Amino acid sequence: MLVTPPSSTLSARKSGLYYPNRFGRILFLALKEVMGEHGLEATLELANLRALANPLPPDDLERTIDFAALSALNLALDEMYGGRGGRGMALRAGRAWLVKGMNRFGALSGVTDPAFRAQPIEERLHAAFKGLAAAFTSFSDQKCSLEETPASHRFIVENSAMCWGQEAERPICHPIVGLLQETARYASNGRDFTVREIQCRAAGAEHCVFVVNR
Repeated sequence: MLVTPPSSTLSARKSGLYYPNRFGRILFLALKEVMGEHGLEATLELANLRALANPLPPDDLERTIDFAALSALNLALDEMYGGRGGRGMALRAGRAWLVKGMNRFGALSGVTDPAFRAQPIEERLHAAFKGLAAAFTSFSDQKCSLEETPASHRFIVENSAMCWGQEAERPICHPIVGLLQETARYASNGRDFTVREIQCRAAGAEHCVFVVNR
C-alpha cells in the first residue's frame, strides 16, 4: 500500500537530482510507444507534468529532468491504470527505453558487434550491465554499480529516480526492471532472463537492488 502523496503533489517538489535531457527524451518516446499519445498525455496531466514532454526535451546531455518529476510519472502510471496495470506499463516502457536509444550509450553501443557476440554469454551480460551502470553514473545523478555473485548479477542503484520521495510496502522501480530485462535480452541475442528488484529505497532499503539470475 502506497503512502506517498498524489503524483501531482510529488511532481511539484524538487529533488536537486537530474537525468540529462536525452535520457528523458528517450523515456518519453518509449512511454508514447507503449501507451499511445493520448495515454501519455493523460498520465502527464494527472501528474501535472504536461510541459515536461510537450515539446520533448532536446536531444542533449544537459541535466534538467528532475528525479521528482520521473518519480511522479512512475506513480501516475499506478494512479491511471491501477497497481497491476501500472506495473505492466512501466515494465514495457522500461524495455522500450533501451531500444529507443539507451542502447547507444558507451559500452552498450558495441553489443551488436560480431566480436562481442562471439564472447561467452556471461561475459556479454557483465559488459552490458556494467555499460548501463556507467552510462547512468557518468551522465546523470543516478549512481549505479554492478556486483557479481555465483548465482546472479546484482545491479545496484544508490538513488533511483523512479522512487524518489516515495514510500511503499514493496519495490516500485518497475521501469528499471524492464530496462534490465531488455538489456539482458539485447546482450544475449534474444534470451529472456528473470529480473527482480529485491530492495527499494521507497520500501526502506539503503539502495535499490536488482537481481538478474544467471
